[in-house]
Order: sequence, then C-alpha cells, then structure tokens
Amino acid sequence: MRIQGKQYKTVWFENDALCLINQPLLPHRFEIARYTDYREVATAIRTMVVRGAPAIGAAGAFGMALAARQGVDLDEAAQALGSTRPTAQDLFYGIETVRGAASGATAASASGIALDAAREVADHYEKACEAIGELGADLIVEGARLSTHCNAGWLATVDWGTATAPMYKAHRQGRGFFVFVDETRPRCQGSRLTAFELGEEGIDHAVITDNATGFFMARGEIDMVIVGADRIAANGDIANKIGTYSSAVVSHENGIPFYVAAPTATIDSECASGDAIPIEERPGEEVSGMFGWDEEGDRAASVRIAPKSSPIRNPAFDVTPARYVTAIITEKGILKPEQMSA
Repeated sequence: MRIQGKQYKTVWFENDALCLINQPLLPHRFEIARYTDYREVATAIRTMVVRGAPAIGAAGAFGMALAARQGVDLDEAAQALGSTRPTAQDLFYGIETVRGAASGATAASASGIALDAAREVADHYEKACEAIGELGADLIVEGARLSTHCNAGWLATVDWGTATAPMYKAHRQGRGFFVFVDETRPRCQGSRLTAFELGEEGIDHAVITDNATGFFMARGEIDMVIVGADRIAANGDIANKIGTYSSAVVSHENGIPFYVAAPTATIDSECASGDAIPIEERPGEEVSGMFGWDEEGDRAASVRIAPKSSPIRNPAFDVTPARYVTAIITEKGILKPEQMSA
C-alpha cells in the first residue's frame, strides 16, 4: 500500500505485537494500532479498526497466535474471535488454520507454531491478491470506466486488495481508466477508504452516492463492475457489502459485466447457497447518524440524522445470486460461478 509514497501493509506482526492500520480514522488521520492481547484483537475486528474479509482473516490468525502466547485455550480464543463478524468466511479460515497447526503442540512450542501459521495466512493473502491483480488486469482496457462498491482494496486485505488489485496492476502497466466509487453507506467505506487508496495510487476516480450507480449505468458511462466478496457459496452466490445486490441487478439490466474478485479462501464449500450465509446486523447508530471530521481535520464528530423514535435495520451484507455474476477472479483463475463447486 502506498501512503504518501511509503509502502505499508494493512496487517503485520512485529516486536511481539499485531499491527493494524486504524481504519475508522482514515482518510483524515493515519495511525497504527498495536495489540498484544487476543481479546483486544477481537474488539478491533468487531469495531472495524480492521475490516475486509482477507484482512480480518489475517487479523484473526494473528489473534490466535497471541492467544497461544498468552497461554489461552485456543478453542476459547477461536470462539471469541469468530463471534465478531459472522459473515466473512476468511475470518474462520484464518482462525482454523492457526488452531489446526497448533493442535496437539506442547505448551512450549504452541506459541511459535501458531505465529508461523499466522504469518503463512498473511503471506497467502498477499500473494493471492497480487495474483488476482495480475489475472484481472487484462480485463481493464485503455479508457475503461469501472464501478466498485465498498472497499475491497489494500485496506480490506493484507496488500493489493481484491477488486482493486486488477486496477493497481493495470495502472502500473500504464493503462488509463476511470473508477466510479460508491460511497457505501452507512460506514462510507467507499468514500473514506477506496477513494483514499485510489488517490494515493494516482488513479482517476469520482465518489458518487450509492443511488447514483444506476444513473451512470443507464447513461452508458460504466463499462464494467468489480467488487469483492465476504463469502462465496458453493453454487457461486456472493455475500458482499450491502448494496452489492442492487448494483448487480442494475448491471444485468444494462448488459454490464459484473465481476467479483476474491481469494479461494473466501469460498465456503460447505455452504450450499447464499440462503445459508449468515448476515451480520450491525448497530442502528451507524444508520441513524453520520460520523466525520471537521474541515480542518482536527475534531471527529457524530451527527444524528434520523428521529430518535424511528427503529433502525442495519444489515451489513446482502447476497447476489450467481446468475448476476459474470465471473469470479481468483488467484487460481477467472472462473464462472458454476465452477465454484468443481
């Protein structure tokens, strides 16, 4: 990740601590949070200090490694970490990879084994996302006009991103293109995070409201859509940030290719269809108000919009049926949804 010309990763381990870019502060402040207790990592995942399926997969893995260092029962740690964000398959991949590696190890060796396994999880995501970028870059032609939803970028992974990886590779290969960035209410990961990333990389883009995506599609101003995924069912149904389904349906209506980019670790082969994917509901406060910073970037504030008496529903994800997905870009190839269970 490039931030002011310097390279960073989103999740890494150094000096006996898990290091995370503190995402709720972006784009106005850049700070690194450090954790030495697995319970703090669970809180960081729940409160979205770290978010994005591969990123929380790596964070969950390092959380398990910290639990092993603390001498905590790994089943207990897995329960605490796994309960934070139920929709993202990668979280459970990270947790179970480390728990499996350290299972049966002596107390003296469990810590080192768990940390090595967590580092392997993070390295796997980094390499997988770069491969996604290399495979997907050829889909982006000179002058293309893209749309993306939420943040499936560097900040959602260890490095490179999923949906953004083809963009970064194509940009570094010298191709010029334009990206429409959905703001992605209620937490505005598009306008806060994706726009921040694209700006740091020097990619032409514009932030639009979620409701404007169909407008630009109908006018013929969007050529293709690339989004990420939090879980892919065996039949190719996709769970992703709320609003993805709407974008997919309107893309289909307008004959626009709709691509999903995700590492194979995001595929849940035991989940038959999107109907079986658990959908996280988050606090109503995310919808009833808006969070931001003053114009000087010195003070954060939350402003209420909805009446206090109005009930709120806040599903964090929706499911896009496989029939609306053109193809899924993985590190192992660009696959049709029906190939997910092959």
